[in-house]
Amino acid sequence: MSYDREEDSRRLIEPNENEAEPTPPTPRVLSLLSFVLERLVARNDGLIASPRQQQVRSLKVFDGVRAPSISIRKYLERIYKYTNCSPSCFVVGYVYIDRLVHKYPDSLVVSLNVHRLLVTSVMVAAKVLDDVHYNNAFYARVGGVSNNELNRLELELLFLLDFSVVISSRVFESYCLHLEKEMILWGNVGEKIDRVVPSGSLDDETEISVEYTQPSSSPPSQTID
Repeated sequence: MSYDREEDSRRLIEPNENEAEPTPPTPRVLSLLSFVLERLVARNDGLIASPRQQQVRSLKVFDGVRAPSISIRKYLERIYKYTNCSPSCFVVGYVYIDRLVHKYPDSLVVSLNVHRLLVTSVMVAAKVLDDVHYNNAFYARVGGVSNNELNRLELELLFLLDFSVVISSRVFESYCLHLEKEMILWGNVGEKIDRVVPSGSLDDETEISVEYTQPSSSPPSQTID
């Protein structure tokens, strides 16, 4: 299915501040995922200062000019607030990122690439899991990147994963447990992920959707370098 991205962009309008919609409750998975990623990024940022890590990395294509000022947690909350994707998309997006770092040992998730990895992986997960989802142009505006860049990053992600974007319910559950155990290890007891996924989304027959919904409004501008 083809569509006019420029036409989509012209249709985007700023939300009316006088008609603010109620903010949906923040899913637990966002706090769990941000906690795990913030610790991972802090560790990896220290590692890349080592001369042994000064090499070509497979994930370098996701690097920005500098680390964005917005925190990982705020960035995840922004994606959820404006795209309204299902919380399970964040778990599946994390699966993609974890598969990348295992498949390409020379790659590290660092402050320069974590935001672009997140918006790209969550967007792809939404196309796999959700019956209704926004198009690339809308995700680009939410994520603070250009539409052309997000299109390119989506292709890079898919090729790096060999287009293996379908996960089983067993894998999904194992990653939910992993995120929960990480929180328990650091003294945060009681954090649980809601295991709610669209019906039939986690089976071996699911393919990436090529259908795009039209956004009714755009989020306030947010740019990451």
